[in-house]
Amino acid sequence: MQILGIDPGTAIMGYGLIEKQGNRLIPIAYASWRTPAHIPMSERLLMLYQEMQSFIEEHRPGQIAVEELFFNRNTTTAISVGQARGVILLAAAQAGIPVYEYTPLQVKQAVVGYGKADKKQVQQMVRALLGLNEIPKPDDTADALAIAICHAHSVNLLNRIGGTQ
Repeated sequence: MQILGIDPGTAIMGYGLIEKQGNRLIPIAYASWRTPAHIPMSERLLMLYQEMQSFIEEHRPGQIAVEELFFNRNTTTAISVGQARGVILLAAAQAGIPVYEYTPLQVKQAVVGYGKADKKQVQQMVRALLGLNEIPKPDDTADALAIAICHAHSVNLLNRIGGTQ
């Protein structure tokens, strides 16, 4: 089963495609999509949508895992992340791919075993769990892989209990 993890953002959207074979997690493709800051938001969202559509068409992941929107003090960031999530959800729905959402706490717990782990700990575990030589850059890419790993660890339980998206 191939799982596409997405770390939503409008400036940088990280993605990580992994394959789950039994207990093994194999990295397939990972990087990030970037949009220029000087163009209108509508064009940036279109660029991300087109990248997402093209990636889905080429790789046909079986499931998509995305980070839930985390509200903090910066409402401008929360709104743009929400818009990026909308692009992800639309592209997935059009392709008929189920989407699963995880909080940052759930991702850290699944990857590191501790919900308050720091970014460096998560990145090191992503590297180790996927057998990578180095930590994926930028951070958004490592975060996307962590989200995919979280789903890979959660999917069996979700299937057993008839989990919802």
